[in-house]
Amino acid sequence: MFNFTYCTPTQVVFGRDVEEHTGALVKAQGCKKALLHYGGGSVIRSGLLDRIKASLAREGIAYAELGGVVPNPRLSLVYQGIALSRREGVDFILAVGGGSVIDSAKAIAYGLAEEADVWELYDRARTAKACLPVGVVLTIAAAGSEMSNSSVITKDEGGIKRGYNDDICRPRFAVMNPELTVTLPPWQTASGCVDILMHTMERYFTPNGTMELTDSLAEGLMRTVLKNAVILRDAPDSYEARAEIMWAGSLSHNGLTGCGNDGGDFACHGLEHEMGGMFDVTHGAGLAAVWGSWARYVYRDCLPRFVRFAVNVMGVDNSSSPEETALKGIEAMEDFYRSIAMPTCFSELGISPTREQLEDMAHKLHIASGGRKGAAKVLYEADFLNIYQMANH
Repeated sequence: MFNFTYCTPTQVVFGRDVEEHTGALVKAQGCKKALLHYGGGSVIRSGLLDRIKASLAREGIAYAELGGVVPNPRLSLVYQGIALSRREGVDFILAVGGGSVIDSAKAIAYGLAEEADVWELYDRARTAKACLPVGVVLTIAAAGSEMSNSSVITKDEGGIKRGYNDDICRPRFAVMNPELTVTLPPWQTASGCVDILMHTMERYFTPNGTMELTDSLAEGLMRTVLKNAVILRDAPDSYEARAEIMWAGSLSHNGLTGCGNDGGDFACHGLEHEMGGMFDVTHGAGLAAVWGSWARYVYRDCLPRFVRFAVNVMGVDNSSSPEETALKGIEAMEDFYRSIAMPTCFSELGISPTREQLEDMAHKLHIASGGRKGAAKVLYEADFLNIYQMANH
């Protein structure tokens, strides 16, 4: 077991109708004016945005607003948000949406707190010294950004998708009503479930530094997502299943499932970021499409963990050799992806990268990762390319 620091400052307000408390939660932060940040038409069509505005009005909270966040949120809109917020005297950012909206809100909050170009954070040119406070009304269970220290932004020019992690951006509060996710399309729900699983698997597959309690928490979380993802496939209006998935999403990426290990792998996330930057694919679906190829490429270097995963999470019989058991676990996870209509390769994802595009993605990941990525197996540019090639069928 390694030493660790566990930081979870986010106040969680969870359950039916809790969005009605948003105004009071913002008021408790002592802000003078908030930026109400959101995505497309769903929060408007559902009436959620109007309810949030009414809640703010009841508490006398002034606000400006900026919509238009898209999946793989764009740097250009972040710049617009920074400029608007400076003109309006904003001192609090309220994100109403899923991970893309929250990540965009965090980037705006970073940009408002310092004069320097916010992209320098994502480009690894500097580290943040300050961040305006952020609050969240969550509408999609997936990214876990409502409790995490991470934010991922795509630079419009060149489709460069980069993440930045810092505890100072963790939201002050997260309003989480599972009912708000009921109207999500099945593809979006399934993609979110994959992202939740991956946030835990990225921390779980490590060759050393394990902790039994953390492992058990991680395995229980993954089993919960596997079970309830299937329930939501067949009964998308199940409140209980929505609640299980929403809470799992927060716990999978707030640091809990990495306590005591070596900090996580996150190679799959790096691989998908380049896919998302180039092809604008749905994040969770992109992770599913590359995961099996990554797993088969690295499992021998992390065999005990893959065996434990196969037995404790996927329910594989442990009577075979360790290698056979590990491979059966990988196959079982891919079967699960297919069962919820998630892709397991690039063609199923709907993309057909050329050799040049594969090499470009591998090289961009080489730059983004500082030359190496991964814990289950340390990967380099040639490895990135090999995994992309394995997935490209």
